[in-house]
Amino acid sequence: MQAVLDTPNTPDAAVPMKVVRGTRASRAALSIGIALIAIAAALPLWAPAEHASSWMREFVEIACYFIFAMMWNLLAGYGGMVSIGQQAFFGFGGYVMLALGNFYSVNAFVAVPLGALAAALIAVPVSFIAFRLAGGYFAIGTWVIAEVFRLSVANISVLGGGSGTSLTALRGIEKATRERTTFWMALACVVAAVTLVYLFLRSKRGLALLAIRDNEVAAESQGIDVRGMKLAVYVVAAFGAGLAGALYIVGNLRISPDAAFSVNWTAFAIFMVVIGGIGRIEGPVVGALIFWALNKFFSDYGTWYLLGLGLLAIVVTIFFKQGLWGWAQQRWGWSLFPTQRRLQS
Repeated sequence: MQAVLDTPNTPDAAVPMKVVRGTRASRAALSIGIALIAIAAALPLWAPAEHASSWMREFVEIACYFIFAMMWNLLAGYGGMVSIGQQAFFGFGGYVMLALGNFYSVNAFVAVPLGALAAALIAVPVSFIAFRLAGGYFAIGTWVIAEVFRLSVANISVLGGGSGTSLTALRGIEKATRERTTFWMALACVVAAVTLVYLFLRSKRGLALLAIRDNEVAAESQGIDVRGMKLAVYVVAAFGAGLAGALYIVGNLRISPDAAFSVNWTAFAIFMVVIGGIGRIEGPVVGALIFWALNKFFSDYGTWYLLGLGLLAIVVTIFFKQGLWGWAQQRWGWSLFPTQRRLQS
């Protein structure tokens, strides 16, 4: 998108200036991204049958982590609201999807966005409690809220109590059909999450969010509805977390309070965002790829694997304070999702 700005009518300022949003790297990334999406969408058609099933399951799992991390980055990296309790909405979205499918005969795939919508709706009253806190108190408070969700669901016997239950709504659907549909839904959710976050950050509301993150008082003095904007971002992040939770349960066919409301979801999301680069759309993308590779090849090492993740996070925060992508962007000027406006003659 370009707009021409006429400079003052003087001999020394007769050259028109353009407001440029895209870069050469972003245009190349768009072309490559479309090609990769097309190839991925056709995976069930071209991949060998013995490998396609495992590849699709792995993609669905990492897609859930990525969507969750993308929403956490929007909330904390761009909105300045550092939460360690987003797993509350992850689990809530998953349980609502399961309840709709198991008890009300709603198609499980249709119930996925409904579970996400329910997570967004419950985020509104939750925000009245969370927004009374600030800074570190907000972070700890969100964790406590997530624990309240977990303990509450664990005491509902119809949902399996503390041991959890299975998703029975997909019984009768052929395994190959279920896996393909889940895979395509996960791919669509990833594309939608990236696209919507990118378009939002390029808008005036995105600029307002960044202003709030940098200085709430200054932003409010310029007429920005600080509370309204923070609430909107909090609700959107809850919707994304609920979407990831519902999608994850569809892929795994089972849910339990300890797994759905585990703080590990937020811990891994923070890891991905910090490794890739907080406050950058590319950050969760890079972080998710690194996390997938580490999980794929080293997760069998158990405790050592978790220690390795922690050590890697420490090294990155010490030597690459802006994350790996932030370092690459600073060094080579790469920007795959540019949100800034630049003047060019």
